[in-house]
Amino acid sequence: MHTTSSAATPTGGRIALALAAVYVIWGSTYLAIRFALEGGFPPFLLGGIRFTIAGALMYALLRWRGMPAPTRAQWGNAVVLGILLMLLGNGMVNLAEQTVSSGMAAVAVASAPLWMGIFAAMRGDRPTRGEWVGLGIGFIGVLWLNAGSSLSATPMGMLALLVATLAWSFGSIWSRGRDLAPPFMNAAAQMLCGGVAMIVVGLLSGERMQALPTPHALGAFAYLIVFGSWIGFTAYIWLLHHVRPALAGSYAYVNPAIAVLLGAWLAGERFGTHELVAMGVILLGVVAITFAKAFKAASR
Repeated sequence: MHTTSSAATPTGGRIALALAAVYVIWGSTYLAIRFALEGGFPPFLLGGIRFTIAGALMYALLRWRGMPAPTRAQWGNAVVLGILLMLLGNGMVNLAEQTVSSGMAAVAVASAPLWMGIFAAMRGDRPTRGEWVGLGIGFIGVLWLNAGSSLSATPMGMLALLVATLAWSFGSIWSRGRDLAPPFMNAAAQMLCGGVAMIVVGLLSGERMQALPTPHALGAFAYLIVFGSWIGFTAYIWLLHHVRPALAGSYAYVNPAIAVLLGAWLAGERFGTHELVAMGVILLGVVAITFAKAFKAASR
């Protein structure tokens, strides 16, 4: 799915819009997940129902518009990615947010670009020196934000977030060069496969919908489907096929800033000067990665 000609190269404007979607929208989904969990959704059923609905509707729309269904091999890869990105990635975040603040969840996941750089290097796609500098700056910001932060977390919650981050990072790199459907159909297939897997895991682990979720939780659930899944996730899948891994994964450095600010504004999660300075360092890392990517493209 890599572009091979200048005619197929996406414009800077489209890349900027896709980055804005994963930066801002995904930063807000951590708080939406918290609201949905507090309002009556169990963690794996929350993700399973969300992704099954989002994936099924998107798949139906794409087929109605004439897009071919994924091949058997493409469905197989979608199953693997659905397990890595949806079940282990999103599912563990949902599980963690039962005991971890939405801001801290985003902070923990912010190590994803570093792991993606390591997994990409293991596959021979080594980041440039500038990208390594950006990754290092961003990771320092993450550690700074985590050290002595006023945002709440528990050891089991942080362990779940580590599993989520490793699975998401590995899946993102594993997907490059695989036989996958076009980006939007690929996103629909992954959400379908991952959603079904999450429902199965949720039911086997004893999760049940004890009562109708609150209106607040249902609103958060709808937001997760429309913005988090349809817009945010498809933008991320598109980026994986059109930009370098370091830039595609740089969303994880911006998401903590968005998540912490929204958590403080709408959910009373506290933060102070320590968090603000650390988030500034994180954003500096994103800028460094972006400029390194632009310099590499210009030097070709």
